[in-house]
Amino acid sequence: MVSGIITKVAGPLVIAEGMRNANMFDVVRVSSQRLIGEIIEMHGDRASIQVYEETSGLGPGETVESTGVPLSVELGPGLIGAIYDGIQRPLNEIMKVAGNSLTRGVEVPSLDHQKKWHFKPSVKAGAKVQAGDIIGTVQETTAVLHKIMVPNKMSGTVKNIKEGDFTVDETVAVLEQDGRSMNVSMSVKWPVRVGRPYKRKLSPDILLTTGQRTIDTLFPIAKGGVAAVPGPFGSGKTVVQHQLAKWAAADIIVYIGCGERGNEMTDVLNEFPELKDPRTGSSLMERTVLIANTSDMPVAAREASIYTGITIAEYFRDMGYTVALMADSTSRWAEALREMSGRLEEMPGEEGYPAYLGSRLAQFYERAGRVVINGSDEREGALSVIGAVSPPGGDISEPVSQATLRIVKVFWGLDANLAYKRHFPAINWLTSYSLYTDQLSKWFAENASGDFMELRGRLMALLQDEAELQEIVNLVGMDALSANDRLKLETARSIREDYLHQNAFDATDTYTSLKKQVLMMRAILLCYDKCGEALKQGADIELLMAMPVRERIGRFKYEAEDKIDSEYDSISAILDKEIEDVVERSED
Repeated sequence: MVSGIITKVAGPLVIAEGMRNANMFDVVRVSSQRLIGEIIEMHGDRASIQVYEETSGLGPGETVESTGVPLSVELGPGLIGAIYDGIQRPLNEIMKVAGNSLTRGVEVPSLDHQKKWHFKPSVKAGAKVQAGDIIGTVQETTAVLHKIMVPNKMSGTVKNIKEGDFTVDETVAVLEQDGRSMNVSMSVKWPVRVGRPYKRKLSPDILLTTGQRTIDTLFPIAKGGVAAVPGPFGSGKTVVQHQLAKWAAADIIVYIGCGERGNEMTDVLNEFPELKDPRTGSSLMERTVLIANTSDMPVAAREASIYTGITIAEYFRDMGYTVALMADSTSRWAEALREMSGRLEEMPGEEGYPAYLGSRLAQFYERAGRVVINGSDEREGALSVIGAVSPPGGDISEPVSQATLRIVKVFWGLDANLAYKRHFPAINWLTSYSLYTDQLSKWFAENASGDFMELRGRLMALLQDEAELQEIVNLVGMDALSANDRLKLETARSIREDYLHQNAFDATDTYTSLKKQVLMMRAILLCYDKCGEALKQGADIELLMAMPVRERIGRFKYEAEDKIDSEYDSISAILDKEIEDVVERSED
């Protein structure tokens, strides 16, 4: 074991000499308190160590020991429902050992090594298997069937496999290759900075349905896609991520609280166990892994928390699941990079962030994707990443937002003005975009409606026209507009208030199926078209705007899914009758 002596301590950075035989990214134990650290730079026999715990009280002359292995996560049954800190230490277990305070140097295994899990083989003795093949399953929770895979770089013939109750360390199968036997257990370790391998990436042409109308209709994200949610304080980043965690068409949720305020993470910890999973009817925690590294925890561990989370997410992706990862927020992670860069006395980039900020962000987001996973059969898995960005004052011209926007394909720009008006989700339809829209058009045509993209395009055009007309109204007033322009403004208001505004606390409105989204768009645009025709026949715009059916269109979003067809037909019939009445009254 390599050991050295501390020569300098500067916050989370420790410099140690005598580490010539250590390797980059080795995990080290610092001082007699055995604080966890990671080597991030080597100069001869001098190592720069990023310490993931509070370093107050450390001084020169104390020892540093290298473990000889990189920072890794332990993967196996027991991950689901767990709450970890940034370096995969289970916080519940730490509390049992150390009480309510996060004691320095505490050593707790990531998985429960005493608990027995019931293993069911899915292959028989004599079967030929290779890395990534599923050899058995464990029913981890009611919602998640944990699939035990052949570890990476291992293959051969199954010599022995049996059903029974085992701990994560015990051998569940024995493989044989070239006369050599290899034991397979239910757990495996994986270095967090190395992406898990797969056969090939697939085109992002399948929608990750979320049930959020603004997202699914206007700014969709594909399975395996990457999205950024930038916005100022109070604009609803956390609410958007909670809604996606609950409603997105994902089998597994990995939620990383990276440097956010402790009260926000407390809300997550309190709410997720109580939230009813709409897919299974049980607690949402039964398909969720939480990583909590709040702003009062060590700054350096923020960087590790992002890598820990995405490695766990890749592990479930390799089982063939669709995984959604929420990172809240990458700005705090970037601040940790900036602090370490400053301590290392590196040349700063813009606003003091390291020059390699963009490449580090890219390395993280590039681990997302819909892929054909390793194994002898063609199985797919998908990992979608949604990263919140917290620019100071909501200014997205700052380096972290700009570096993120160069990488991600979906931008959901949150607007403080919309949030103050209580318009949620507060996604600004004029500044947001999705680069997946064209790739998803075929999917929408086949799975939603043949005219979905046409309806979407008309909605976007009306919202754009509204922004231009609103400038005229602000200058010279509503009376200066023609009847057709007033109709456009009223229709755009209906799109904003009746379609884009969505109540997360209403049992019906919190989730909208694609079929209902199509019918809601058709109802709004049908009203617009019929009113436009009525104007040509001399109808009074004031009478058209006062039609009772418009309120019914506005309340369409509160209709239950099993009644939407009949409600649409009813609206269509009433609309025809009321417009006919308006035209007759206008003629009189």
